[in-house]
Amino acid sequence: MTAALRPLTRTFVAFSLLFFIGSSVAAQAASQLTGRVVDPDGKPVAHAEVVISGSTAAPQRVLTNADGAFEVPALPAGRYDLRAGAPGLVADAVAITVTDGSPATADITLRVSAISETLVVSASQIDQPLSRTPDSVTVIAGRELEARQQFTLGAALRSVPGLTVQQSGGPGTLTSLFTRGGESDFTLVLVDGVRANAFGGGIDLSQVPLENVERIEVVRGPQSALYGSDAIGGVVQVITRSGGRPSATAHVEGGSRDMRRASGATTGEVNGLRWQAGANYFEDAGFTGRAANGQTVSNDAARESQVSASLGWRQASSGTDIQGSASYVGTDRGSAGPFGSDPAGRFAGVDTVSRGTTRRAGGGLRWVQPWFGAGSRVRQRVEFDAADYDLTFRSRFGTSEGNTHRVHARVQTDIAANAAFGFSGGLEWLGERGGSTFITAGTSGEVPVERGVLGLFGEGRWNAGDRATITAGIRGERITRDALPGDPNEFSPRPDFPDETITSVNPKIAAAFLVSGASPASGARAWTRLRGAFGTGIRPPDGFEIAFTDNSGLKPERSTSGELGVTQALAGGAVQLDATAFLNHYTDLIISVGRAFAGVSRYRTDNISNARARGVEASAAARVGPGVDIRAAYTFLDSEILAVSGAVTAQAPYAVGDALLRRPRHQGSLDAAWTRSQASAFAQITIRGKALDAEPAFGPSGGLYQNEGHTVVNAGGAWKPVRAVEVFARVLNLFDRGYEEVLGYPAPGRTAYVGARFAVGR
Repeated sequence: MTAALRPLTRTFVAFSLLFFIGSSVAAQAASQLTGRVVDPDGKPVAHAEVVISGSTAAPQRVLTNADGAFEVPALPAGRYDLRAGAPGLVADAVAITVTDGSPATADITLRVSAISETLVVSASQIDQPLSRTPDSVTVIAGRELEARQQFTLGAALRSVPGLTVQQSGGPGTLTSLFTRGGESDFTLVLVDGVRANAFGGGIDLSQVPLENVERIEVVRGPQSALYGSDAIGGVVQVITRSGGRPSATAHVEGGSRDMRRASGATTGEVNGLRWQAGANYFEDAGFTGRAANGQTVSNDAARESQVSASLGWRQASSGTDIQGSASYVGTDRGSAGPFGSDPAGRFAGVDTVSRGTTRRAGGGLRWVQPWFGAGSRVRQRVEFDAADYDLTFRSRFGTSEGNTHRVHARVQTDIAANAAFGFSGGLEWLGERGGSTFITAGTSGEVPVERGVLGLFGEGRWNAGDRATITAGIRGERITRDALPGDPNEFSPRPDFPDETITSVNPKIAAAFLVSGASPASGARAWTRLRGAFGTGIRPPDGFEIAFTDNSGLKPERSTSGELGVTQALAGGAVQLDATAFLNHYTDLIISVGRAFAGVSRYRTDNISNARARGVEASAAARVGPGVDIRAAYTFLDSEILAVSGAVTAQAPYAVGDALLRRPRHQGSLDAAWTRSQASAFAQITIRGKALDAEPAFGPSGGLYQNEGHTVVNAGGAWKPVRAVEVFARVLNLFDRGYEEVLGYPAPGRTAYVGARFAVGR
């Protein structure tokens, strides 16, 4: 351990011990909790999720069996709240008191609800029931993905308020995510806790396939107090299925553009041993019609393969939970270039050569150990994971390569002082290396950019029943970059860069208050919940920003953000309305300075750009009768490029007051789903207003143009002729609208797909 790490380590250990001693935590006799979950008609609900929160270090989660029964083997004495949920159903919190050694029982009756209860793992340092989470969180259940026949992360996120998904053409093409007006490298994407972003935060959603997914959690707003760098705008976490009743599934489909997809998965748990394994293969022939100049388009095909597996073990009496996981994703995609809109008349023809391949491999280990049994007030967590991401791009100019290697370790202690107050604290280490054919040191060839991040974090949580929740956290980070040899290249010479160390502190606070509730004589219930959050974020420079600058003091980009929201439930929760106003201010943005700012900065690249994004997210969800769900979302975004620090103008070709690129001012969606025991159907409408975009051939330097808005309708349905078999069909872009999410890259016209899904044990 280096001398720089020892003070932080000693501080954390001393702090944890003092807090532990002050809490006077001791081993307690455990009791068994059993119960049953039924629907409004008194029928048992299988596979309902029951969340037990109270005096333990973290909430516990169990699923009901086929008879609606559940069991928690060991709970220490104390008061607990039980919450339960199933598709379209939820229950009010049930309070129970457990005494030493005495068995306890609780029966829960569900009611119709637009939003189901679940544990959220991405908005706090520990799992929190969704109803207690004060942040702006959207949870997309795996069953929703199946009902809407979505198998890409980009498609799944299109209906989330505050998010803008931009795809450069058809399936498999570059798909970027802009959260609340932030840049496309401002959102951290995790798959079972492992980072999917490249070095510096860049992420292509087309390379994050969805297979055997339990849920997707989307947290909007800066999360650097939780996750450190790269979470400057939000976090998206994909959580795969694991454990539960043993099951196996298989899926095959085909359709337009010679699309073919096949997948298979299995999950289960027997005597504490749980597993998950899955594989997925996809290919699409791409667009094969004619470009705007009449040239035939080729080289637009895409292929993708995915394999993942996990194996875990947990012991009910002690609460010991150990899990290991591994995954691999490989893609191969042609790059035909922009062959659509050509506002500047610069179309040079279809690229028939360029092609990119990627390989992403990763794995991790996680150990969770309560100190004094399954229901202990103190829990220790240790995590380790490693990932490699490699990109190869072949073009008529040669072959280029890029890579990211990442190692991550985390030690965290969770403590429940009592039923209302909890604390988490720990240490986190992130080591990453980014390299590229273009990052060189003269005749020495390629050199990697190596960075290490050491974080010390703490978070306190206070829950006053269901009336109020406050979460406050802070993270201090020490970001180091190894020395980088210079590059005397005449085009962009770079001097030798010495070792660099940056210290960053990022706080976050979020609160929610139930300000009103009523129980009319009709039996309908309504409540109003106010919430707010404030935090800061940080994103260190990526490899190219470091490699192509003469500024050895290039600093991280930063954000300061706040939000205020209100949630209104009606008809006993069957209707839920939500509105959130947000304001983000981005500073120290990295830009190429150019000659226009020679008097402001002496560097070619500097942290002198600024921007602002503010707006409103609104959503509505309704459970309209048995099996009918309707959801709507709308986002108003007012983004603005601000003056460069020390000047009154913005960097060319932008002007002060311009909107940020590819962020529409207005966008919205409407989703409807109908489900019965043997049949289901869905319809989706997405609407997007016009947005400022860049000239397709040369980017912003070629000029800025308006990209017109569009409306797209998707629809589909499924039928189960027998319990284990489901056949389905869908049509995307039903009315064959011509549009481009990214200027110059036409989106697919009307496409149709049919397939079948086979399931055993689910």
